[in-house]
Amino acid sequence: MSEIDNKKARPNALPVGYRFNEFEIKEVIGGGGFGIVYRAWDHQLERTIAIKEFMPASLAVRSDNLNLVLRSERFSKSFHAGLNSFIQEARLLARFNHPNMLHVMRFWVQNDTAYMGTQFYSGTTLSQLAQERPEVINEAFIRDMLPPLIGAIRVIHSEGYLHRDISLDNIQIQANMRPVLLDFGSARKAIGNLNDETETMLKPGFAPIEQYSDNNESEQGAWTDIYALGAVLHTLITGTPPPVSVVRSIEDNYQPLAQRRPEGYSLPLLHAIDQMLALYPAGRPQDMDQLAHLLQLSDGDINESLLARPGGLGTMLVPVKEEEPAEAQPEKTEPWRRWLWPGLVAAGVVVGVGIGALVAGGGKSAPEPTAAAPVSAPAASSLAATPVAAEVPPPPAKPMAQVYVRMQQGDALLLNGEKQSATPATNGFAQLQLPRGDYLIAVTHDSATRQQKLTINQEGVWIVTPQ
Repeated sequence: MSEIDNKKARPNALPVGYRFNEFEIKEVIGGGGFGIVYRAWDHQLERTIAIKEFMPASLAVRSDNLNLVLRSERFSKSFHAGLNSFIQEARLLARFNHPNMLHVMRFWVQNDTAYMGTQFYSGTTLSQLAQERPEVINEAFIRDMLPPLIGAIRVIHSEGYLHRDISLDNIQIQANMRPVLLDFGSARKAIGNLNDETETMLKPGFAPIEQYSDNNESEQGAWTDIYALGAVLHTLITGTPPPVSVVRSIEDNYQPLAQRRPEGYSLPLLHAIDQMLALYPAGRPQDMDQLAHLLQLSDGDINESLLARPGGLGTMLVPVKEEEPAEAQPEKTEPWRRWLWPGLVAAGVVVGVGIGALVAGGGKSAPEPTAAAPVSAPAASSLAATPVAAEVPPPPAKPMAQVYVRMQQGDALLLNGEKQSATPATNGFAQLQLPRGDYLIAVTHDSATRQQKLTINQEGVWIVTPQ
């Protein structure tokens, strides 16, 4: 979720032990003004998952029967706009197949709201990592993090969408230091739009000038996400985000990193970040391929970021979190046209730009969409955990692994000698879900065969490149 905060009691959270059929809530692990994230146990597959609930605290409260109830009827329109965006976000995230993007496994409607079940990821947000372990932030860390992030963002753009909310809070750094790109924050944006307070929904310093424009839909493109990613890098290096873009449009007080020369960072990297943070889109790289070229990264570098690190038969990527819908990417237009807002937005408006401000607007019971695989069960579910023979103690965890196998169109995939129906996605990887065990993964094409052994002994995401 976008607004992640520390674990603490939440008055509107579901109680520990609450059941959605096979899913049992174990604890609250995060959340913000528009939702709550839980750690849950899947009794059917015996694995830990994350469950995200749409819960806009400014619009609704939890009733005694655990359903959401509007604080006021006047919030109905905003609540339903946010709920519909949450639903569309879940569907959108489920379409993507990339190891450095949040993986949505399930979606359902219950308690007059909606939920999505996602893979559970360990680690911490990039924001928390920078605060708690600043010593690990250096050029080597940034250059190691960029290829998988660029690859994930490129997948989003290739499907015709934009992220629009890239920030330190929306990047999870896993236990093995690999990044995962989190939610799009669509529910927050939808509610803000209805209340004419979109500017309060934007993150100061991370949102480029076109997101403040009166014609923001047609002016935004891949360069919009590139600016936000540049702001992330600027913040990691200097400790503060760049100046708010709408202020820069009045008087550009941005000091280029190449002039500041922060210690320990090379000029090529600093020049690249300065170009990513060009005030107007025409000055920035226009797509992720141009950005990769600017950062001196090849397709091989980006693809290599998905592959196994030295010393292992496949890379195990430990788990993470979730939220925001991307919107259809507009046709590329001339990089810059009209700017009405900069003249209208002065210092007073800039001061009003808040991070994730709570917004008023709402709705009653949510219309049940044609969601994928809905789950509905009362809190007092009588379903019991899968029985285990008394003489055989259960393993600490019997994980399902998300396995990505590098292959090309026309290749056949065999698992322990049995042909699989999996085919490669646009990123060049086919996806399998496997339980604990030993596997021989083979990729065949005509008479040629490439294979690799894989042992799954813990939960996570694995990248396999048969040789």
